[in-house]
Amino acid sequence: MPAKKATKKFKTPKNGFTLQEREEMIKKYAYLVKYIAGRMAMRVPSSVLYDELISAGSVGLIDAIDRYDPSRDVDLKTYASYRIKGAILDELRSMDWYSRSMRKKIQDIEKALRMVEAREGRPAEDWEVAKELGVELEDYFKTLSSIHGVAMLSLDEFIKDEDNDALTKKTFQDKILSKDDPADNVARGELRSVVAEAITKLTEKEQMVISLYYFDELTLKEIGQVLGLTESRICQIHTLTLIKLKSRLKTYYNS
Repeated sequence: MPAKKATKKFKTPKNGFTLQEREEMIKKYAYLVKYIAGRMAMRVPSSVLYDELISAGSVGLIDAIDRYDPSRDVDLKTYASYRIKGAILDELRSMDWYSRSMRKKIQDIEKALRMVEAREGRPAEDWEVAKELGVELEDYFKTLSSIHGVAMLSLDEFIKDEDNDALTKKTFQDKILSKDDPADNVARGELRSVVAEAITKLTEKEQMVISLYYFDELTLKEIGQVLGLTESRICQIHTLTLIKLKSRLKTYYNS
């Protein structure tokens, strides 16, 4: 008799879905992986392969379905979208595709922003930040453009643990979407307030770019068409805005 093929055994998901239901949901929401990976591919360097984003996103989708709790008032599509994005961001982080010198440039801009805004008591102008850095305005804009591909990770970097200052497994996104625990609810509410306050301190144009990019999910080119600016200029505004928000969140966690 021919040898029987070894079959991989799957455990029934903890949320009570049958294996057939699980498979059907994976197929139903597979389009989200392609859609989200495609949108994120527009924001990263060309050296990052689209297939790598698809692979990571697929893992995120499966993880979302296995973790999904139907008893909670959260739509599966919404939850899956967050998990897919999170998985892709984790993959991008693991690539570590920007150098220490690039990290240093971001830190220098953060410091210059804090110095100017503390001195002037208002949002810093581009020429003021360039002057604080001791570079020409054109060179400053070039720097912003060069770090745009990594700036998208700024708000989702790992948050340091309050007890030991070590990196935890929870991202900014996880903090916002963690389970319904009273202590977590207070922390999430406070974090939302900090983010909201930081956004109000942005210029009107920066707020518009953030809104169109993250809430309306327009591309930089599409935002440029709405605001009557070049894609390159929108790229610079977006990068600087994320650096500002990251700096203010860092101040919150260090306080």
